[in-house]
Amino acid sequence: MSQSRAAYRVDSNQPAIVRALRDIGASVTVTAGLGDGFPDILCGYNGVNYLFEIKATKRSKLTEYERAWHDVWHGTVFIVTSPEQAIEIVRTNPHELQY
Repeated sequence: MSQSRAAYRVDSNQPAIVRALRDIGASVTVTAGLGDGFPDILCGYNGVNYLFEIKATKRSKLTEYERAWHDVWHGTVFIVTSPEQAIEIVRTNPHELQY
């Protein structure tokens, strides 16, 4: 299953989330254009890497491609809808995170 890179859509809240993470000193790489369901951003903060899937609202569902990717990924992906939520995740000790 392969999604065209041209077919991807950026959620309207993505720029604000990226900006907020960078404002607290995180490094952020936007990966939304990779396709095939890969998460929207890769974030590094205090020596820890985070994968974030950004959704416009809490009711937003994963796409078919995202669901397939999540089903085979053996690591953690955080689904976030706001800058505050993303910042809370990276500022929490990774061993205390509950998802």
